[in-house]
Amino acid sequence: MTDASPAERMVEALLFAAAGPLSEDDLARRLPEGTDVAEALRALQLAYDGRGVSLVCVAGRWRFQTAADLEHLMTEERTEARRLSRAALETLAIIAYHQPVTRAEIEMIRGVQTSKGTLDSLFEFGLVRMRGRRRSPGRPITYGTTDRFLEHYGLAGLADLPGAAEMKAAGLLDLDLPPDFAPPDPSRAAEAEDPLEAGDAPEFHQDYLGESEG
Repeated sequence: MTDASPAERMVEALLFAAAGPLSEDDLARRLPEGTDVAEALRALQLAYDGRGVSLVCVAGRWRFQTAADLEHLMTEERTEARRLSRAALETLAIIAYHQPVTRAEIEMIRGVQTSKGTLDSLFEFGLVRMRGRRRSPGRPITYGTTDRFLEHYGLAGLADLPGAAEMKAAGLLDLDLPPDFAPPDPSRAAEAEDPLEAGDAPEFHQDYLGESEG
């Protein structure tokens, strides 16, 4: 582009330095009177054709951008560590040790209502699942952990879950639990359950106010 005209060089400089796309009127206000902005833009567009950046017009404004076939070079994949909330950790611990467990039982142990968002986060991480419906009045849905839960915590099976003291030290159980608390044996025989039905959904309260749980 050593043979670029003065108008092309000025337009090129303005577009490179601009914080955002510029219209022809924007450019004309910054250039000497009588400058053929449209011709300069056409010449620049042709000069940059096939290069790493292209001159394009978007919504009536001009800008330089990465050539379409090279956009993949600008993409950077990052793995962001996400953490479960305290409410989600407490709920997960209760499900792990008491499964199959119902919503009412989770809330009775925690002492607070469990919002839909808490369970949603556990489903999103793939740590819990709906197991079935308990054969009891109301046939409530029961919850349990997944293979992903075992993989995440490095457990060969549910029988390898740590004891209550270890869980409290890891922050997965409330430190104010009664001294006689003992998690049920997760290897015990499963309670009688019926299979899930089409359309079954988690029976948790919707947190309409968006407030975090205690």
